[in-house]
Amino acid sequence: MGSIEALQSPRLGRRPLHEEAVDHLRDLIERGELAPGSRLNERVLTAQLGLSRTPLREAFKLLAAEGLVELLPNRGAIVAPIEPARIAETLAVMGALESLAGELACRNASNERIAEIRALHYEMLAKHARRDLAGYFRYNQAIHLKIVEASGNAVLANAYRQLNANVRRARYMANLSPERWDDAVREHQQILEALAARDATRLKQLLRDHLSAKLAAMLGALASPVPAQAA
Repeated sequence: MGSIEALQSPRLGRRPLHEEAVDHLRDLIERGELAPGSRLNERVLTAQLGLSRTPLREAFKLLAAEGLVELLPNRGAIVAPIEPARIAETLAVMGALESLAGELACRNASNERIAEIRALHYEMLAKHARRDLAGYFRYNQAIHLKIVEASGNAVLANAYRQLNANVRRARYMANLSPERWDDAVREHQQILEALAARDATRLKQLLRDHLSAKLAAMLGALASPVPAQAA
């Protein structure tokens, strides 16, 4: 983990090269395949991703804005370290946002929007059953964002997206424990049921408790990392 030379990647295409590079590197960083503090070797990455240094450096800048990369003057770039205190502070704010979003979603979400969230939930369950953590995480994040968007408050949703970009890596780590992963799935089932029932009081509490449990799991993972294959 953390060795760029060991990574295998197809050539990128179709979308602007720097956007493809951002998505690919973000995934590797979030999954821990590029470890905190590891150097981002431009020569190796340009060869692996099939692009020049200009779009790669643009990708580094965008990832730096998300807090995933640190740009070092005259020394290139590294994967940003994870700061537990900052994560805890960020999640405290996100917990308040998700709680408010849940309350507003119970009031404002259309039946069609709730059906979309239910469909994502079932896809997430399928990934969990296959123990596909990366796939599960994508659907998990989509569900949380859909609930926030269902609030109907664009300012809230934008603030949530910006904050979430800074903690996605740590949120992924929270499910490296098989026990916590299973608990998270049960919590998501309860969240869906509360949303479908438009029970704002229960949904607010469930979202708050879910994020608190995730924070505890993240801090535990940072203290004693569990190999990703254990999930």
